[in-house]
Amino acid sequence: MEKILMLFKLGVKYLHRYRRRYAFLFAALVFCFAIVTFITASKDRMYNNVYYSAQSHYAGDVIAVGYNPEIRNTHHIGGDDVSVILDAVRISGINPRHTVIRTLFGNTGLVYFNGNAVAQKYIIGCDWESEEHLFSKMEFASPIVYPVGDEGIIISAPVARLLGAEAGDSIILEVDNRLSQKNTGRFIVKGIVEDSSIFGYYKIYISRLSLNRLLLLDDNDCSTIGFFFDNRYAADRYRSRLNSVLSSMMQTGPLVYDREGMDRETSSWSWAGLKVFLYTMPVYLSEISNLMEALELMTYFLYGMMLIIILVSAAVTYRLILHERAMEMGVMRAIGFFGGDLRMVLWTEVVILGIISLFAGFLLSVVFSIAASFISFSWFPSFEIFLRNGKLTALYLPGTIIPNIILTLLILVAAVIMPSLSASKKNLPSLLSGEPL
Repeated sequence: MEKILMLFKLGVKYLHRYRRRYAFLFAALVFCFAIVTFITASKDRMYNNVYYSAQSHYAGDVIAVGYNPEIRNTHHIGGDDVSVILDAVRISGINPRHTVIRTLFGNTGLVYFNGNAVAQKYIIGCDWESEEHLFSKMEFASPIVYPVGDEGIIISAPVARLLGAEAGDSIILEVDNRLSQKNTGRFIVKGIVEDSSIFGYYKIYISRLSLNRLLLLDDNDCSTIGFFFDNRYAADRYRSRLNSVLSSMMQTGPLVYDREGMDRETSSWSWAGLKVFLYTMPVYLSEISNLMEALELMTYFLYGMMLIIILVSAAVTYRLILHERAMEMGVMRAIGFFGGDLRMVLWTEVVILGIISLFAGFLLSVVFSIAASFISFSWFPSFEIFLRNGKLTALYLPGTIIPNIILTLLILVAAVIMPSLSASKKNLPSLLSGEPL
């Protein structure tokens, strides 16, 4: 143990002595690891932002959506059917963290204020208390005023600017009811959300009871029931379990895995009565997922390029360093160091260099992330869904960072292990003569 400690200290000493020789390799490791980490962390944050934006928009990791041919202008689940679905959730044992029940209305709604009118793509009737965990994560230009109540409405900041409305103003909402007749209600603005993404730009929230009455639905009816879980990666497994139970209790649609499948199964309306489909976020985000896959391919390409740079830099630099130190290693062998001792010293230098480089590279990636957060992406249409509070940020996940560290170290070791073995096994006269390794 004492010998190992002595060899370790000697490796540290030699690394410090030859720090200028290692400078190029150090710079290559730092820069390449910083780029790799920045790209992968930014990609993780972008997908995470999209997922949670969609999760908030669709209200759940698993969403039960009701399709009824008798009510075409909105998804619809009757009050009694809501109880059946909740019973199926209890029987299946999937234990959602939150359950969110919503009534939805399509893209023909209008809001009026002070002679201005703005069409709304999404009108959401919600239960304020059950969605408090979602509203708490939103950024409000005008803080939400509790209690919101059945007379309150929450609008987006872009719509508020178009209307010229502020918190406390009274605005009129117009919808088409289930009989295709116009119906209006007056609401008080209780909050203004800073959301200019495709999910939130033209979206408003009112109470589910108010929207149900505007649409002439029963008070307990809804359109969707969303379930949030602690582990979103298990959502598809939970969906399968719920579907197997629910299909024995009511009419359900087949499980689909992308938007194309969803459109194919729901376009015909060839069934009678209610049919419930269960969706997960990847179903809704399949088109965005294609974009993310393209980004991931670009990431892998850059990832490979950085690793090649590390491999070549390490191999060339290390051979030059060993060649310059051949006589020194010969002297070490002459005074009693074995080949294994030399390898221990050489590998200690490389490992410590690698650890310091990775740490410095991580810090540099953080600097890149901070710099990227000041870049405006307003020129990129709809890019807001990838941003957090309007900024491009990074998400440093252990599941991504640790493989990056391991792979970088493996590449470094692969580049230096053969030259170090060759140098440590070379005969003493060749080392002392400075013969090329």
